[in-house]
Amino acid sequence: MFHEAAKLRRLTSRISLLNYGSPATMSHRPDVRPTERIRCSILSNSSEAARKVATEIASLIRIRQAEGRKCVLGLATGSTPTGIYAELVRMHKEESLSFRNVVTFNLDEYYPMQPEDLQSYVRFMKEHLFNHIDILPENANVPDGTVPVEKIAEYCRDYEARIAALGGIDIQILGIGRTGHIGFNEPGSDQTSRTRMITLDSVTRTDAASDFFGTENVPRRAITMGVGTILEAKRIYILAFGENKATIVSKTIEGEMTPTIPATYLQKHPNTEFLIDSAAAANLTRIRAPWIVTDVTWDPVTIRRAVIWLSENVGKALLKLTDSDYNEGGLQDLLAEHGSAYEINLKVFRHLQATIIGWPGGKPDHMKRPGDRPQPFDHIFPKRVLCFSPHPDDDVISMGGTLIRLADQGHHVHIAYQTSGNIAVFDDDTLRFTEFVSDYCAAFGLMSDRIRELEDHVEEFLKKKQAGQVDSREVQQIKGLIRRGEARAGARCCGVPSENLFFMDMPFYDTGRVKKKPLGDEDIRITVELLRKLRPHQIYAAGDLTDPHGTHRTCLKAIILACDQCRNDDWYKDCEVWLYRGAWQEWPVHQIEMAVPLSPEEVKQKRDAIFKHESQKDRALFPGSDMREFWQRAEARNAATAKRYDQLGLAEYEAIEGFVRWDGSWGLND
Repeated sequence: MFHEAAKLRRLTSRISLLNYGSPATMSHRPDVRPTERIRCSILSNSSEAARKVATEIASLIRIRQAEGRKCVLGLATGSTPTGIYAELVRMHKEESLSFRNVVTFNLDEYYPMQPEDLQSYVRFMKEHLFNHIDILPENANVPDGTVPVEKIAEYCRDYEARIAALGGIDIQILGIGRTGHIGFNEPGSDQTSRTRMITLDSVTRTDAASDFFGTENVPRRAITMGVGTILEAKRIYILAFGENKATIVSKTIEGEMTPTIPATYLQKHPNTEFLIDSAAAANLTRIRAPWIVTDVTWDPVTIRRAVIWLSENVGKALLKLTDSDYNEGGLQDLLAEHGSAYEINLKVFRHLQATIIGWPGGKPDHMKRPGDRPQPFDHIFPKRVLCFSPHPDDDVISMGGTLIRLADQGHHVHIAYQTSGNIAVFDDDTLRFTEFVSDYCAAFGLMSDRIRELEDHVEEFLKKKQAGQVDSREVQQIKGLIRRGEARAGARCCGVPSENLFFMDMPFYDTGRVKKKPLGDEDIRITVELLRKLRPHQIYAAGDLTDPHGTHRTCLKAIILACDQCRNDDWYKDCEVWLYRGAWQEWPVHQIEMAVPLSPEEVKQKRDAIFKHESQKDRALFPGSDMREFWQRAEARNAATAKRYDQLGLAEYEAIEGFVRWDGSWGLND
């Protein structure tokens, strides 16, 4: 009886406290959870979501074919729906799925935009879908970015009329922007808005900057379907993947309907489904604090999450939490199953205390003291350490302090730069370095015809280069060399000598464009060869999957697949793999398994190492959604982690770098 009453109190009180609205307001949506206003499915990865949507589309196409009717699809662009299009192409080629009865209407297009331009959504749709299926060209509709401005209003009315003449859109695919825009319906868009010209929000333009090689090259306007047009679709799938979408996903699904987040208007639609992965779902109540809305199994990880959550909510250190705090916080079941608050607090406190490790590679025997906590592979000293860095600066940005510690403490530290990072160098830097080489050669009598030709080529190419144009091979090589030099300087600042650096230049990255090739066998082979050459005792890899361009994800997948190939090697049994973050996001405290504390001096030394990456200083070419410089992001996140440990009642440090152990039991499924 106590447990049933506690469940009821917990559910009703927490829903009221979090202002999610009463269950009565959602009685017409029995499939929606109490804290959620849109039906939402959390899938294991984006591939599963793509298969689900593609299967629904294929089924409807075949039904319409049998009925002798058109199937009308609303399509989106960007990285989110590409998996759907790949699956539809596969179905066409392998399962004879025909698209001759399909009519498509794309959500939007930049304005002005020529259809053959690199950033054109016409080009995007042809590359990802239209060129690979049998859709009739006249049935593939994408807003026209070449229409004279004085005829835009008329064009948009005609776009609406063509949709209406076909009976409306059967299935609409959507992504979601950081501002909550759907299509290019920016904050402030009305729920009755129709297809129109719109001025792009500064955040949207910043997010698109990488596609245009700079925010200044992103068009300021676009043509978009309206919110009202979208809401008239019979079925809507909205997809979001990755940690960088977690905040806007939770606001859209659990927040109030508001014009400042246009996606929240989907709460009105009776047949909308959100498809997300676990990373994008991280801020949903059922993931962030599941004990608020349902029964949970109180395993050690869930207990730790709940107690840390409670401590931060009430503003008390762990060891100061009382039974009353647990009861009032809706954690009565946890108390009932695991004893007093003090006993639970102590277990969580001791766990967090054990994560603070000043010797990340372990101590030599002669320095160990009675009471030191044993670490895995503590018997090996010094260790061979291999840090994989997706770009030439991720090592110092994300774990520069730990690299300093490992080198100072006598370990053999190596760094492998997985990609050249050459697309992230400004053209001005390329010209400056080319001129330096020319001047140097001239000053010392080393000038040659080849040097003159190279300087002339670079100057002429960059003078005529168009926004978004792929660099020539020579320019790409110079940009790569600039980043190599910076990587060497940053590593030396951390105590890692140049002879311990490896520049892998993984082929998947080598396109000269933001869009990369899929991970290939050669990428895996290069990684396996390096592992078998060094036979490391510790591997550090980037688990920072919020990277908006996907390079970190691809690089981590290469490491995981390479480790799988090395699993039966004799050296691998003495190897551990740690995942770092920092460039884009930090590990939450409840996930951290190794917290390396940094002194004020180490923070300064780490900053100096980041400063060596001069081409990324002041203003990076691809800054992502966080406009702060990388050193500012890193320091703020490391300081915030230290502050959280302090507020939980643990030792106070200047900064902390957090790591999570990869034990081989999970991987990347995308």
